[in-house]
Amino acid sequence: MTSEVLEGRTADGRGVRVRYSPAGIEEVADHPSAPDLLLIPGLVDIQLNGYGGLDVNDPSANALPALVRALWAQGVTTVVPTIISADDATTTTLVKTAAAARANDPVVRYAVPGLQLEGPYISSVEGARGAHDPAVIRDPDTGEFDRWQAAADGAIAIMTIAPERTGAIEFTRHLAANGVLPSVGHSLASAADVHAFAAAGGRLSTHLGNGLPAQVDRHRNPIWAQLTEDALTAGLIADGHHLPADTFVALVRAKGAERCVLTSDAAALAGCAPGDYQTAVGGAVTVTSDGGLRLTGTPYLAGSGASLLDCLRWAAKHLPLDIAVTMATTTPANLLGLRDRGRLEPGTRADILQFTPTPTSPLGTLNAIVVNGSTVSH
Repeated sequence: MTSEVLEGRTADGRGVRVRYSPAGIEEVADHPSAPDLLLIPGLVDIQLNGYGGLDVNDPSANALPALVRALWAQGVTTVVPTIISADDATTTTLVKTAAAARANDPVVRYAVPGLQLEGPYISSVEGARGAHDPAVIRDPDTGEFDRWQAAADGAIAIMTIAPERTGAIEFTRHLAANGVLPSVGHSLASAADVHAFAAAGGRLSTHLGNGLPAQVDRHRNPIWAQLTEDALTAGLIADGHHLPADTFVALVRAKGAERCVLTSDAAALAGCAPGDYQTAVGGAVTVTSDGGLRLTGTPYLAGSGASLLDCLRWAAKHLPLDIAVTMATTTPANLLGLRDRGRLEPGTRADILQFTPTPTSPLGTLNAIVVNGSTVSH
């Protein structure tokens, strides 16, 4: 098996020569005179609904194989496709389609370690429910979820719920006991609800600071309790629209960077030209001139118009580069239990990105993309 080599500098400035093959990273050697090129692991996105017109929530499409390959050009080598609130039949169809794509395509199977269900067991209150269809939002149903997991061939890895819903804490215990990562989101949970959720096995906050009404009580709101719960890792959408820069930095500092992950929450219209669109889910959505996505005629965000690479570039303007990179690679990989990804170390999978820095960003131009040891075009 032939080895290849990439040279450059890691996010903390260390010059290295990385030797790799499809078997994985074989050597990471110090190289003080390495060129001024940035080398980082492939990005790991734990929440993404689509990109470039490809929508994992469209039951008439089999978007996953094309989506996985389209994301390579954005440096995303591992992704957790996210299915939003829907009726039983639609959710069953969507998870079956995703499971078939994983079973039939080794590229998809490698790139997609699992799925996330974002709802339908979330808050039905306007603002908190975001762009989710209020007609399908409901209390947790263990039997229904178990049917979905069977249809998904066990692939559901994360589930976003509102802990205040009837039966949610018992349902959280069920998820945790069956190897699914429970996440709190689209919720108006009280502090007691959040702490009970964490004690029952909750592990994640879905896009902390979002999925809330525009105005909440300054002290008694779901954010503070999630920040204080060390059991919860905070997912943060760093697209420049969901969180203002000062809010983003304050959340990272309060939570601790080691308990934060960057996520794109990219919707199918991410990467598309500005204009008004009609989508299979969410209905009428406007792509704004600055790349935001909003439910047409409302102030409500309809997911993100950014890739995780876009988010990382934005985050790196406000955090040290090595911290921002860790939040988009190592930390989400660890959260998913993928200790062989999200890092440049011997023995790990060879998912590697090489960038030429520009005056405005260390992540300027993406030169090389290595996925599972093979260079891919972009």
